[in-house]
Amino acid sequence: MSVFRAALVLLITLFPLTVSAQGMKVAFGGLAQDPDAPVEVTADSLVVNQEDGSATFTGNVVIAQGTLRMSAPKVAVFYNEDTQGVSRLVGSGGVLIVNGDDAAESSDASYDVDGQMIEMTGGVLLTQKLNTISADRMTVNLRSNSAEMHGRVKTVLKSGEN
Repeated sequence: MSVFRAALVLLITLFPLTVSAQGMKVAFGGLAQDPDAPVEVTADSLVVNQEDGSATFTGNVVIAQGTLRMSAPKVAVFYNEDTQGVSRLVGSGGVLIVNGDDAAESSDASYDVDGQMIEMTGGVLLTQKLNTISADRMTVNLRSNSAEMHGRVKTVLKSGEN
């Protein structure tokens, strides 16, 4: 078997991904996310803006919704117009998102709760067991448990022996 063919077989068997013209698609999180699950937030401080219906949590912010976890130094929370739930979370200053066995970190992230989409920007690093992928931007679809990487994608694939 040629070296190229062996590398291709290794790539296909070790890492669940497909490459498209727009970027690289990968699996993200093995568990279905429940959009109706409550959003729990803990932080060192909270500032509420009554005018625009937003809240800003700062200091060791940890947000949980079902199996999904987001942590960051600062997270702005935007509520639905009827104030009956969270519509969007925007983390900044270094964001970590964990879903199942997968973890992703970036400078900033925005989570559309109703749409079940997360956009991470600024030095994205996705870790899946032994493998890592870095890119400029990652879009996560929590409904399909998939992610798409964009902008200078680099991956490191390791076998269990390395």
